[in-house]
Amino acid sequence: MTHFEEKYINPFTDYGFKRLFGEEPNKDLLLDFLNELLKEEQGQIKDLTYLKTEQLGTSDIDRKAIFDLYCENEKGEKFIVELQKSKQNFFKDRTVYYSTFPIREQAKRADWEYELKRLYTISILDFVFDSDKNEPDKFRYDVKLTDIETKKVFNDKLTFIYLEMPKFNKTVDELETRFDKWLFVLRNLNRLDRIPDKLRESIFEKLFETAEIAKFTPDQIRSYEDSLKYYRDLKNSLDTARDEGLTEGI
Repeated sequence: MTHFEEKYINPFTDYGFKRLFGEEPNKDLLLDFLNELLKEEQGQIKDLTYLKTEQLGTSDIDRKAIFDLYCENEKGEKFIVELQKSKQNFFKDRTVYYSTFPIREQAKRADWEYELKRLYTISILDFVFDSDKNEPDKFRYDVKLTDIETKKVFNDKLTFIYLEMPKFNKTVDELETRFDKWLFVLRNLNRLDRIPDKLRESIFEKLFETAEIAKFTPDQIRSYEDSLKYYRDLKNSLDTARDEGLTEGI
């Protein structure tokens, strides 16, 4: 079996993210995370149903969309959860485009008054937008349709949340809320060799148990290996491009 330096999986790999949040036996992990993320406006999400992640256009020439995670709560509200490992041109545009698929699928063929269920597009980012670099302490951005002058929400059915994880630098001792704990785990899971005492709660104990590489089957090891290799290759390519850009600039 392959030897890994880390005891726990990296949540920013495709395999790691979907193992923690995209499998039915671990649905309670995603449910708890979303409840902490959205509790101020959602109250309590009681249940989630995973939906098909591949969305097709209305015609053969339309582009398709493939979400990392796509689910629905007991009220019919939709949640797209995306993990983005590297900067991408027009990423914000992509999230807006992705939101059109759940909106369009709500259209009814019979008489319909255009009432929409709420849609949340949540992006967990392993980078910082260039436009946000001057706000080092702000890592969460909640975006809605608002009136520019009054700042009042014009329509609350469409919400985009961006979490710039490199900005979250709290230590274990600085964690104040359950949401802090979730962000700490996402940011640091693969750097830890045990569960910190401050995270000794049943939901996090399950997460650490799910993420422990030593408990994987050989097939799961291979899948994670492939995903980790892609993640590291991507990071190395970006680091090389950045270093070459700095050298050229100098």
